[in-house]
Amino acid sequence: MELADGSSATMSRGFHAFFRQYYNLRGLLRRVDPGLEKLRPLPDYPLLHGSGLYDSFARVPRTPPWSAVGFAALSPSFGVRDLARMNPRAALPLLDVRLPGVHERYDDVSARELLDRIRFPEKARHLAFEVFSRSFFADPGELSAAELALMFHIYFLGSSEGLLFDVPDEPYPQALWEPLARYLEGHGVDVRTGAPVDRVETAPGGGHLVHGPSGTERVDALVLALDTAGLRAVAAASPTLCDEAWRTRVAALRTAPPFLVTRLWLDRPVAPDRPGFLGTGGYGPLDNISVLDRWRARPPAGPGRPAAPWSSSTPTRRTRRRARPRWGGSWSSSSTACTRRRRARGSSTGATSGGRTARSSPSAATRTGPPSRPRTPPSPSPATWSAPTCRWR
Repeated sequence: MELADGSSATMSRGFHAFFRQYYNLRGLLRRVDPGLEKLRPLPDYPLLHGSGLYDSFARVPRTPPWSAVGFAALSPSFGVRDLARMNPRAALPLLDVRLPGVHERYDDVSARELLDRIRFPEKARHLAFEVFSRSFFADPGELSAAELALMFHIYFLGSSEGLLFDVPDEPYPQALWEPLARYLEGHGVDVRTGAPVDRVETAPGGGHLVHGPSGTERVDALVLALDTAGLRAVAAASPTLCDEAWRTRVAALRTAPPFLVTRLWLDRPVAPDRPGFLGTGGYGPLDNISVLDRWRARPPAGPGRPAAPWSSSTPTRRTRRRARPRWGGSWSSSSTACTRRRRARGSSTGATSGGRTARSSPSAATRTGPPSRPRTPPSPSPATWSAPTCRWR
C-alpha cells in the first residue's frame, strides 16, 4: 500500500510471535536464514488487564515445572488464598498431555469447565487464559479443555524455552515469503500465485487431475494446504478425492471468529517505555497493541516519514468504534498523537474439527532478557481524542 508521503508499506494480518519451542517452524526458516538473523528478540511478554493487573514473563523460570510454578508465584493474579483453594487432582489433565489421547478425552469438555473444576483464580482467567485463548484464534468460551491442556503443555511444561519470543525485523513478504519462494525456485519448483484450483479428481492409472480456470494438469501427488473455506469448496467439488468420511469431516470444519487488524501511522513516536507488544484483557474487543518500530529495520523518522508505525489487533469485526476508546485508555500517553494514515484489514482464519476445539497454527516466537519497564505500571486512565484525525468513525 502507498502512504500519503509516497512511500510504500506492507499491511499484514497482525502480530505473530516466533517462540523458540516452534522447532519445526524455526527449522524451516533456517533453510533461508541459517542464523535466524531476521528474527529479533523482545525483552518481555507483558499482559495488561483493564482492572490494572499486569503480568510479565521476563522473570519466569524456563525449566519445567518451575516455569508454571514461577508464573503462579510471580503473577499478581494468583494470591496465596487462591493457590490454597485450587484442586490439584483436577489439574492432572494439564500435566499428562499425549496426542491424540488428550483430544479423545477432553474435546467435549470446555476449558472453562475444567478451570472451574481446578478452581482456577478468576483474576488469572481474565488475564492469562483469555489472552492465550485468543492467541489460538478462539473465543475463550469456545476453547476446549483439550486445547487448554495442549497449550499449557507447549508453553509451560513441554520445553525449557520459556515464554519470550522473537519477531521478524521486516514485513513478512521480505522476511519470509520471498526468501522461501526463491529457495523453492532454486530447487526447481514452479511457484504460481493467483492460480485458483476448482476441483481435483483421481486420474486413470494413478495420480490426480487438477482443474482450474487455466486448464487441467496431471500430477503424481498433491498437498491440500488450503484455508478452511477453500478446502471445503475443493472437497465438495471433488467427489473422487479421498472417501466420503473424509469429505464429511472437511465439510464440518468451522472457521475461527473474525478479527480486525488496524495499523496507524502516527505523527510522533509513542512513549519510549511502551513495550513492543502488549497483550490485553478486559478492554472489550481489543486484543493487543504492537509498536512496529521497536523491531522493524527502518530509517529514523524525519520529514515526510511516519514516526511510529504500530497496529492493534482485535478479535471481532464489531471493533473500531468500541476499540479506539479502549486502546486510548490502555495507552493514554498516545492519546494526543494524530494519525497520519490508518489502514484496517479484517480476516477470519483457523478452524475447528468439531466439538469445542479451536485448532489453528500457532503464531510463533522466542525469548529474551530482563524487563525493560517496571513490573506494575500505573492503572490506565481515560484518554481524550482531541484531534479529528484521531477519532474513529
